[in-house]
Amino acid sequence: MFRLKHFLEQSWLLIVSSFLFGLLIAVTNAALSPRIEQNRINKLNDRARALLPGVERFMPVEAEIVIKSGGRAERIDVYKAESKPGECVGWTFSASGPGFIDKIELVVAVDGNFEKLAGFDVLASSETARVGDQIKEPFFREQFVGAPVGDLIAVRSGDTSAKDEKIVTISGATITSEAVVEIISSSAKQIKKELQKKGLIGDGENR
Repeated sequence: MFRLKHFLEQSWLLIVSSFLFGLLIAVTNAALSPRIEQNRINKLNDRARALLPGVERFMPVEAEIVIKSGGRAERIDVYKAESKPGECVGWTFSASGPGFIDKIELVVAVDGNFEKLAGFDVLASSETARVGDQIKEPFFREQFVGAPVGDLIAVRSGDTSAKDEKIVTISGATITSEAVVEIISSSAKQIKKELQKKGLIGDGENR
Protein backbone atom coordinates (compact mmCIF):
# COMPACT_ATOMS: atom_id res chain seq x y z
CA MET A 1 0.00 0.00 0.00
CA PHE A 2 2.83 2.33 0.92
CA ARG A 3 4.62 1.55 -2.35
CA LEU A 4 1.47 2.25 -4.38
CA LYS A 5 0.93 5.53 -2.57
CA HIS A 6 4.55 6.51 -3.08
CA PHE A 7 4.34 5.58 -6.79
CA LEU A 8 1.23 7.71 -7.29
CA GLU A 9 2.78 10.65 -5.47
CA GLN A 10 5.88 10.47 -7.64
CA SER A 11 4.23 9.77 -11.00
CA TRP A 12 0.85 11.53 -11.00
CA LEU A 13 2.16 14.35 -13.15
CA LEU A 14 3.53 11.90 -15.72
CA ILE A 15 0.24 9.99 -15.81
CA VAL A 16 -1.84 13.15 -16.25
CA SER A 17 0.57 14.51 -18.87
CA SER A 18 0.45 11.25 -20.84
CA PHE A 19 -3.34 11.25 -20.77
CA LEU A 20 -3.56 14.86 -21.92
CA PHE A 21 -0.94 14.28 -24.62
CA GLY A 22 -2.85 11.24 -25.94
CA LEU A 23 -6.08 13.21 -25.91
CA LEU A 24 -4.42 16.05 -27.81
CA ILE A 25 -3.15 13.63 -30.48
CA ALA A 26 -6.61 12.08 -30.89
CA VAL A 27 -8.28 15.49 -31.22
CA THR A 28 -5.64 16.69 -33.70
CA ASN A 29 -6.00 13.56 -35.85
CA ALA A 30 -9.78 13.91 -35.87
CA ALA A 31 -9.50 17.56 -36.90
CA LEU A 32 -6.92 16.91 -39.64
CA SER A 33 -8.35 13.67 -41.07
CA PRO A 34 -10.72 15.39 -43.56
CA ARG A 35 -7.90 17.63 -44.78
CA ILE A 36 -5.49 14.69 -45.11
CA GLU A 37 -8.08 12.71 -47.08
CA GLN A 38 -8.80 15.68 -49.34
CA ASN A 39 -5.07 16.16 -49.96
CA ARG A 40 -4.84 12.48 -50.93
CA ILE A 41 -7.74 12.86 -53.37
CA ASN A 42 -6.24 16.05 -54.82
CA LYS A 43 -2.89 14.29 -55.35
CA LEU A 44 -4.62 11.35 -57.03
CA ASN A 45 -6.63 13.64 -59.33
CA ASP A 46 -3.58 15.75 -60.23
CA ARG A 47 -1.65 12.63 -61.29
CA ALA A 48 -4.70 11.25 -63.12
CA ARG A 49 -5.25 14.53 -64.99
CA ALA A 50 -1.75 14.20 -66.45
CA LEU A 51 -2.70 10.73 -67.71
CA LEU A 52 -6.00 11.91 -69.22
CA PRO A 53 -5.43 15.33 -70.85
CA GLY A 54 -8.53 17.44 -71.37
CA VAL A 55 -10.37 16.22 -68.29
CA GLU A 56 -12.42 18.93 -66.60
CA ARG A 57 -13.56 17.00 -63.56
CA PHE A 58 -13.46 13.64 -61.80
CA MET A 59 -16.79 12.35 -60.56
CA PRO A 60 -16.64 9.67 -57.84
CA VAL A 61 -18.55 6.50 -58.68
CA GLU A 62 -21.24 6.21 -56.03
CA ALA A 63 -21.70 2.45 -56.47
CA GLU A 64 -19.60 0.31 -54.15
CA ILE A 65 -16.70 -1.26 -56.07
CA VAL A 66 -15.07 -4.17 -54.24
CA ILE A 67 -12.18 -6.27 -55.56
CA LYS A 68 -9.96 -9.03 -54.20
CA SER A 69 -6.50 -7.80 -53.26
CA GLY A 70 -3.97 -9.96 -51.45
CA GLY A 71 -6.66 -12.53 -50.72
CA ARG A 72 -9.03 -10.09 -49.06
CA ALA A 73 -11.89 -7.90 -50.21
CA GLU A 74 -11.01 -4.22 -50.64
CA ARG A 75 -13.23 -1.30 -51.54
CA ILE A 76 -11.82 0.82 -54.35
CA ASP A 77 -12.66 4.45 -55.06
CA VAL A 78 -13.24 4.82 -58.80
CA TYR A 79 -13.62 8.17 -60.57
CA LYS A 80 -15.31 8.93 -63.86
CA ALA A 81 -13.28 11.45 -65.87
CA GLU A 82 -15.37 13.92 -67.85
CA SER A 83 -14.27 16.48 -70.43
CA LYS A 84 -17.66 18.12 -69.93
CA PRO A 85 -20.78 17.12 -67.96
CA GLY A 86 -22.00 13.73 -69.13
CA GLU A 87 -19.10 13.09 -71.53
CA CYS A 88 -16.88 10.30 -70.19
CA VAL A 89 -13.32 10.24 -71.50
CA GLY A 90 -11.87 7.79 -69.00
CA TRP A 91 -11.80 6.25 -65.55
CA THR A 92 -9.24 6.45 -62.76
CA PHE A 93 -8.61 4.58 -59.56
CA SER A 94 -5.85 3.93 -57.05
CA ALA A 95 -4.47 0.41 -56.62
CA SER A 96 -1.81 -1.04 -54.38
CA GLY A 97 0.06 -4.24 -53.67
CA PRO A 98 3.33 -5.61 -52.28
CA GLY A 99 6.56 -4.67 -54.03
CA PHE A 100 10.10 -5.92 -53.42
CA ILE A 101 10.58 -3.84 -50.24
CA ASP A 102 7.19 -2.45 -49.25
CA LYS A 103 3.74 -1.63 -50.59
CA ILE A 104 3.50 0.12 -53.95
CA GLU A 105 0.57 2.51 -54.44
CA LEU A 106 -0.42 3.56 -57.96
CA VAL A 107 -2.98 5.73 -59.71
CA VAL A 108 -4.24 4.04 -62.87
CA ALA A 109 -6.19 5.53 -65.78
CA VAL A 110 -8.12 3.78 -68.54
CA ASP A 111 -10.07 4.99 -71.57
CA GLY A 112 -13.81 5.73 -71.56
CA ASN A 113 -14.74 2.24 -72.74
CA PHE A 114 -12.51 0.62 -70.12
CA GLU A 115 -10.78 -1.32 -72.87
CA LYS A 116 -7.29 0.18 -72.94
CA LEU A 117 -4.98 1.59 -70.30
CA ALA A 118 -4.20 5.29 -70.46
CA GLY A 119 -1.22 4.85 -68.15
CA PHE A 120 -0.26 4.92 -64.50
CA ASP A 121 1.73 6.99 -62.05
CA VAL A 122 3.31 6.15 -58.70
CA LEU A 123 1.65 7.64 -55.62
CA ALA A 124 3.90 5.96 -53.07
CA SER A 125 6.84 3.55 -53.25
CA SER A 126 9.86 2.63 -51.13
CA GLU A 127 11.60 0.55 -53.77
CA THR A 128 15.39 0.63 -54.10
CA ALA A 129 16.81 3.91 -55.41
CA ARG A 130 18.01 3.81 -59.04
CA VAL A 131 16.77 0.22 -59.37
CA GLY A 132 13.22 -0.55 -58.31
CA ASP A 133 12.20 3.09 -58.35
CA GLN A 134 12.71 3.08 -62.13
CA ILE A 135 9.03 2.12 -62.29
CA LYS A 136 8.51 5.90 -62.14
CA GLU A 137 10.49 6.44 -65.35
CA PRO A 138 8.80 7.06 -68.74
CA PHE A 139 10.60 4.16 -70.48
CA PHE A 140 8.74 1.71 -68.22
CA ARG A 141 5.45 3.54 -67.72
CA GLU A 142 4.89 4.25 -71.42
CA GLN A 143 4.58 0.52 -72.14
CA PHE A 144 1.22 0.54 -70.36
CA VAL A 145 -0.29 3.33 -72.48
CA GLY A 146 -2.60 1.66 -74.98
CA ALA A 147 -2.16 -1.81 -73.48
CA PRO A 148 -5.39 -3.80 -73.17
CA VAL A 149 -7.29 -4.04 -69.90
CA GLY A 150 -6.95 -7.68 -68.93
CA ASP A 151 -4.20 -10.16 -68.17
CA LEU A 152 -0.91 -8.34 -68.65
CA ILE A 153 2.22 -10.48 -68.91
CA ALA A 154 5.63 -9.51 -67.51
CA VAL A 155 8.44 -10.61 -69.86
CA ARG A 156 12.23 -10.28 -69.63
CA SER A 157 12.70 -8.97 -73.18
CA GLY A 158 10.65 -7.79 -76.11
CA ASP A 159 9.41 -4.75 -77.99
CA THR A 160 8.72 -2.01 -75.44
CA SER A 161 6.87 0.07 -78.04
CA ALA A 162 4.28 -2.64 -78.77
CA LYS A 163 0.85 -1.79 -77.37
CA ASP A 164 -0.02 -5.31 -76.30
CA GLU A 165 -0.33 -7.36 -73.12
CA LYS A 166 3.44 -7.97 -72.83
CA ILE A 167 5.29 -5.61 -70.47
CA VAL A 168 9.10 -5.78 -70.48
CA THR A 169 10.47 -5.77 -66.94
CA ILE A 170 13.25 -3.51 -65.69
CA SER A 171 16.68 -5.16 -65.65
CA GLY A 172 17.71 -5.71 -62.03
CA ALA A 173 14.21 -4.92 -60.76
CA THR A 174 12.20 -7.87 -62.03
CA ILE A 175 10.23 -8.36 -58.81
CA THR A 176 9.21 -4.69 -58.63
CA SER A 177 8.28 -4.66 -62.32
CA GLU A 178 6.21 -7.80 -61.97
CA ALA A 179 4.50 -6.32 -58.91
CA VAL A 180 3.37 -3.27 -60.91
CA VAL A 181 2.13 -5.47 -63.75
CA GLU A 182 0.14 -7.63 -61.32
CA ILE A 183 -1.35 -4.65 -59.44
CA ILE A 184 -2.56 -2.97 -62.62
CA SER A 185 -3.66 -6.13 -64.41
CA SER A 186 -5.63 -7.60 -61.51
CA SER A 187 -7.26 -4.39 -60.28
CA ALA A 188 -8.26 -3.07 -63.73
CA LYS A 189 -9.75 -6.40 -64.79
CA GLN A 190 -11.82 -6.73 -61.62
CA ILE A 191 -13.00 -3.11 -61.63
CA LYS A 192 -14.12 -3.45 -65.25
CA LYS A 193 -16.28 -6.45 -64.32
CA GLU A 194 -17.76 -4.56 -61.36
CA LEU A 195 -18.63 -1.54 -63.52
CA GLN A 196 -20.24 -3.82 -66.11
CA LYS A 197 -22.30 -5.58 -63.42
CA LYS A 198 -23.58 -2.24 -62.21
CA GLY A 199 -24.43 -1.07 -65.74
CA LEU A 200 -21.91 1.78 -65.68
CA ILE A 201 -20.10 0.52 -68.77
CA GLY A 202 -21.12 -1.87 -71.51
CA ASP A 203 -19.27 -4.15 -73.89
CA GLY A 204 -17.37 -1.58 -75.91
CA GLU A 205 -19.61 1.42 -75.29
CA ASN A 206 -20.13 4.00 -72.56
CA ARG A 207 -23.29 4.33 -70.53
